[in-house]
Amino acid sequence: MRIGELAARAGTTTRALRYYETRGLLPARRDAKGHRTYDEGDLRLVRQIRTLQDCGFDLEETRPFVECLRAGHPEGDSCPASLVVYRRKLDELDALVGQLTAVRETVAGQLRRAELAREALAAEALVPGGPEPLCELGGRDE
Repeated sequence: MRIGELAARAGTTTRALRYYETRGLLPARRDAKGHRTYDEGDLRLVRQIRTLQDCGFDLEETRPFVECLRAGHPEGDSCPASLVVYRRKLDELDALVGQLTAVRETVAGQLRRAELAREALAAEALVPGGPEPLCELGGRDE
């Protein structure tokens, strides 16, 4: 198949395929007229790359999976190097989840503090001579 057909079937662009080729991830075969040619194996390679990138893997991280497929394994993640990349990615994701959890706890704490402060102001507003309620936009109610 030609590059346009491969791009369409893989759900990507011809530009991306040319880039994969320059990075050594996709073979650079040409026919007698100089057109790039691809087969079903190349489609599997590109789909593997796209799937991994959709999961947050950068292009270089896809290399062991591509090499595994090229070595004849039916799945690109059955080789030891692919497993190493999976483990490293899981460690990265766990670290990000930890960071996001900490940020969430900070924001939740700020929300609780703000809600208590608002309740206190509302209670004071009910007391004769207490503060006037403020408009949600920061000005005084009129």
